[in-house]
Amino acid sequence: MDAPLAVPESADARSETGSPLMLACPLAVEEKAARAGGARAARIGLGACLPLPEGRLVAFGLTGALVDGLAPGTLLTARRVVDADGTVLWEDEPLHVPGAVIGVVCDAGVIVDDAVARRELARATGAVAVDMESATLAATGRLAGVVRAVSDTTEEPIGRLGQAALPDGRTNWRVVLRALLSEPRATFRTALATRRALASLRSAAMALAPRARP
Repeated sequence: MDAPLAVPESADARSETGSPLMLACPLAVEEKAARAGGARAARIGLGACLPLPEGRLVAFGLTGALVDGLAPGTLLTARRVVDADGTVLWEDEPLHVPGAVIGVVCDAGVIVDDAVARRELARATGAVAVDMESATLAATGRLAGVVRAVSDTTEEPIGRLGQAALPDGRTNWRVVLRALLSEPRATFRTALATRRALASLRSAAMALAPRARP
């Protein structure tokens, strides 16, 4: 099994050719961060349930870490996408994003928020992070890469805020309010971690913008 983590890249992983990249974002806040970085972006909803844009796609957004040592805000760029059984769905040279860690991303199809379940998924698949969209994008044959920012970890899961995202990627503010009232400390912690991850996504979008201009 491949080593789960690699050191950050210091040079371009490959020379991009062809049509501009489109950053495909599950959530509205991710799309906003991508556009703030100057890149082309489209919201695709949770599990890529919305119509997909044309062009070469980058699965772009927040992610949950499956292994220890990935702090909130850490950028990941994937060299491989696998499913929950470890089957390889996509593999290519990773997109270059300064300071990003190269690793394997698992599309589990569901939110995985239990620390034991996360570590077991990492052990079974070799993945370091989990999402719910990369498999669908890989199936199009137009996936150019996966760039994610860690928002929650094995030590600090997302908790009730994981239910705040609507299928179309908008935020259910009633759920956020209930989480604040019932778990104020954990909710503020998660909000701060998410803010850090979104700042990292803006930086990543700036790096990708020359290949993903509006």
